[in-house]
Amino acid sequence: MDLQIIQNRIIEIRGQRVMLDFHLAELYEVETKVLKQAVRRNIERFPEDFMFELTKSELDKLRSQTVTFDWKPTTYAPFVFTEQGVAMLSSVLKSKKAIRVNVEIIRAFVQLRKLAIQNSEIIHRIDEMEKKYDKQFKEVFTALRYLIHPPEKERRRIGYKK
Repeated sequence: MDLQIIQNRIIEIRGQRVMLDFHLAELYEVETKVLKQAVRRNIERFPEDFMFELTKSELDKLRSQTVTFDWKPTTYAPFVFTEQGVAMLSSVLKSKKAIRVNVEIIRAFVQLRKLAIQNSEIIHRIDEMEKKYDKQFKEVFTALRYLIHPPEKERRRIGYKK
């Protein structure tokens, strides 16, 4: 399984890196309904820090921000699984495929964590260098910060203006 595909499906909600139930169901090659039923039957294994359900406002915001997801009409808000929740899914979905996919998903979460740590280390080093060489390299540090965290472009509104 391609690690990049999994990493692209890990998103941030409520300050946590998570995966949506329909993405996990697709990776496990089961219907979303089957995955949700297995979770509900074993709900005691999924405390709030392992899995939660999106609120309507979170779902609306997520839909507006993510054009690339294949949003299917649904009556129920998706379940959202943290890294620990994904690990717990392997004990609920007991197929060999589920176990293999879980291993790859956990690897993707670990890889993203490593990248975040490296990024924070780089920022820390830049901060220290900036303190040391503040006046001499102020423009260089400004350019580096811009490259690390480019400003978000203002989006043009679509539709009628009120």
